[in-house]
Amino acid sequence: MSYNKTASITAETINPKVKIFDYEPCGEIARHAERLEQEMEKSPGSRPFPEITYCNLGNPQALGQRPITFFREVLSLCDNPALLRRDETRMLFSPCAINRARKIIESMPGRNSGAYTNSQGIRSLREAVASGIAARDGFPSRPEDIFLTDGASSAINLSMQILIRSQEDGVLCPLPEYPLYSASIILHGGTMVPYNLSEDGDWGLEIFEVKRCLEEARIAGLTVRAMVIINPGNPTGQVLSVTNQEEIVEFCRKEGLVMLADEVYQDNVYVEDRKFHSFKKVARSLGYDENDISIVSFHSVSMGFSGECGRRGGYMEICGFGDDVMDEIRKVASVTLCPNIGGQILTSLAMDPPKLGDGCFENFMAEKEDIRLSLAKRAKTLASAFSSLEGMTCNRVEGAIYAFPRIHLPAAAIKAAKAEGMSPDLFYACRLLDATGIAVVPGSGFHQVSPFLFYLFIRTASGRKKKRVLSST
Repeated sequence: MSYNKTASITAETINPKVKIFDYEPCGEIARHAERLEQEMEKSPGSRPFPEITYCNLGNPQALGQRPITFFREVLSLCDNPALLRRDETRMLFSPCAINRARKIIESMPGRNSGAYTNSQGIRSLREAVASGIAARDGFPSRPEDIFLTDGASSAINLSMQILIRSQEDGVLCPLPEYPLYSASIILHGGTMVPYNLSEDGDWGLEIFEVKRCLEEARIAGLTVRAMVIINPGNPTGQVLSVTNQEEIVEFCRKEGLVMLADEVYQDNVYVEDRKFHSFKKVARSLGYDENDISIVSFHSVSMGFSGECGRRGGYMEICGFGDDVMDEIRKVASVTLCPNIGGQILTSLAMDPPKLGDGCFENFMAEKEDIRLSLAKRAKTLASAFSSLEGMTCNRVEGAIYAFPRIHLPAAAIKAAKAEGMSPDLFYACRLLDATGIAVVPGSGFHQVSPFLFYLFIRTASGRKKKRVLSST
């Protein structure tokens, strides 16, 4: 019997949408860094640096941030309930961690962290998240509106699945953007409608620019269904003012757009003249309820003060969708059966941390504040250092965990990049990696207007040309 040895799938026959999008934080620079690591392992001392410093992702614990003790104690006990029956546990774990773990274990299916849960997440953990949101905003939150997710990324992807029907559906997204959004929009068959943030205005959002982009998209025949706002900004590090947020809420309400509020860096604000306010809080403060505007907000335990990226915990709160739509969202969420339990637990702990009077409150707050002060110091130091360098400028980092400096490359460098068939920013990033072992992301990976911008994780004190529409075709 003979067999056809022709591959059943090739680069020419895969889903074309997969070939269109890119995700530069894990792109060419990251692959080059891995090749260098393999080279250094085989030939120690072959490079002028001892190790690769990965600044291509917001990955705090990989760069030395310590996990919060309370979080890890509760996780350990939930994964090992038998420890609660041992006398020595009271000497190794704080009483408040033991009490919280007992409560969580009682709510887990089969009292076991290895069982499937409700597709939205364990009810009691969603109640804890809803209580945390209500305490933060001063407005009610319902556990029925909370979906616990495997990080914010899965929640964003689920939202795009629900919103996008065809290529004629558009989603407004900021430039520079976190490329998860363009990738998700393309993969789900929609069209990204970019609006530019103002570098000269400290990466602020100018509402007239968004209106212009919306009008252009509608003239082009698109049905724009939603607007993405990332606050604090990724990769730009700005924190929106309440006045700016009110303008955005009014705009989305008037235009009938779903607000997709990426608020995963809400605990990372470093300057006195800025404060985080959720878009739900701003909308409610303006007097708008669920009948007036639809908001989907995202949060994650990857950032903030927890830095638990690998645990993949997060949530989305959905406000302003009808019961029939919520039923469909639950159906889509059920396809993956449930989010991982470790992430669910961490998300509940981040939103419902120890309170004053709990035995571990003081230690928890001391660890949290130590991380915040450390990040704030690095944010200020790094932005100042970049701005002091020849040919480089950098806006202050108000929040999040990134700096986005601008590098003005000389003509000779641009010529050398062209000679190697590379964009100037990728050329610079590769040379930086080869010389120092520091892996960064070229600005074009975030679809920034200028190709000479770079994305750096601030704990390391250590383009593509602008398009009006980025679509799946």
